[in-house]
Amino acid sequence: MSEQYDVVIIGSGPGGYVAAIRAGQLGLKTAVVERAEIGGVCLNWGCIPTKALLHGAGLFREMKGSKKFGIVAPEVSVDFAGMVKHSRTVASRLSKGVEFLFRKNKVTTIRGNGKILAKGKVEIVAEDKSKKIVEAKNIIVATGARPRAIPGIEFDGKQIISSKEALVLPELPKSMVIIGAGAIGVEFAYFFSTIGTKVTLVEMLPHILPIEDKEVVDVVAKSFKKAGIDILTDTKVDKVSKSEKTVKISVSSKEEKKDLSAEMALVAIGVQGNIENIGLETVGVKIDRGYIQVDKKNYRTDVAGIYAIGDIIGPPWLAHVASAEGIAAVEAIAGKHYVPVDYDNIPGCTYCQPQVASLGLTEEKAREKGYDIKVGRFPFLASGKSLAMGHSEGFAKLIFDAKYGELLGAHIVGAEATELLAELGVAKTLETTADEIFNTIHAHPTLSEVIKEAAEDAYGMAIHK
Repeated sequence: MSEQYDVVIIGSGPGGYVAAIRAGQLGLKTAVVERAEIGGVCLNWGCIPTKALLHGAGLFREMKGSKKFGIVAPEVSVDFAGMVKHSRTVASRLSKGVEFLFRKNKVTTIRGNGKILAKGKVEIVAEDKSKKIVEAKNIIVATGARPRAIPGIEFDGKQIISSKEALVLPELPKSMVIIGAGAIGVEFAYFFSTIGTKVTLVEMLPHILPIEDKEVVDVVAKSFKKAGIDILTDTKVDKVSKSEKTVKISVSSKEEKKDLSAEMALVAIGVQGNIENIGLETVGVKIDRGYIQVDKKNYRTDVAGIYAIGDIIGPPWLAHVASAEGIAAVEAIAGKHYVPVDYDNIPGCTYCQPQVASLGLTEEKAREKGYDIKVGRFPFLASGKSLAMGHSEGFAKLIFDAKYGELLGAHIVGAEATELLAELGVAKTLETTADEIFNTIHAHPTLSEVIKEAAEDAYGMAIHK
């Protein structure tokens, strides 16, 4: 007789493992099927190891510029292998942490490839090719996504690489062309450039970080160019060819065509869902443009008892979104009252320096939607704390509905922007007004004062501007 569960989750990324833990908390008999590392791409090959590398790059940059603080460090150098080792150690530790949480919440881990055979039945093929079938009242597909390749230009793992290979390169490349300037491309551009690689960043759209506010992007682009990163926007890749030691990337824009040459090309143009070979077609789960179609309130597919969450259901491809969707799906299964995911209040973060963080509407989108708006800005250059830290580039920008004072969007570029954003996420959830933000006393001196003063600036009340 096969094992029986209330919930079987295929995939243990930040959607799958969070859903599993919540299911265990709610008393549901739960199993997670995973073919690779527990914690999925984000924990093992994405969010976490990249932040470890970026922190190292930031420390190197700080130490090189430490003389202005009265600290002399004349022989600072990069141990690239050591940086990679640290990032792998962090990822491994967190993966083991998730395994502990599974045991704590009585979640069963089943190793192997999961495939839906029929409603309520999942087959798992282990690494040794042995098979087992489990039964589930509910199945959650959380198989995530993988890096998307440029059609006709496949990854070889050595000269044409994805973000995964970029995390474990055997040595630091002297030069690199990064194709795609979304968050992943921009973070790797900052990382490799900071520690000594000559980087060229190529983006098909008019500016880097295409979904971010244009004013914010301008600050990052200026900082990158100052650091020696070449940025080519409105530029598409026509062809990539390889020789023994170099990669030639042929690109074109409205103005010109030219060839770029580097040791390797990192392709960061987005992701595609892992929908293959998991039995979706067998049970008739609806797929559109490579993503599973669900009701984005409870994450049910059109097949009873089958749910899907995270990158597999399309953008935004963010770990924290997958986690929120996983909790909502499990609470729906358990019949609990839950708050649906608010897709208008999703924080987006890019961890280069200066950092970028945003939520809600950009100024352009707010005007397109017909809002009469008030916009406030406050520069880090006028913040005592940021000056003391030596990080004075950037600003906070808040967008309010002029009629009611409600916060519509928030955009920060500068020191610790990704940490500062949380205050504004809470504010937006509570439908906070500008008046409530600037009447909340912010400690001095802190970076958070730029939030208060940006709100004041929207109404002509900023003290330090």
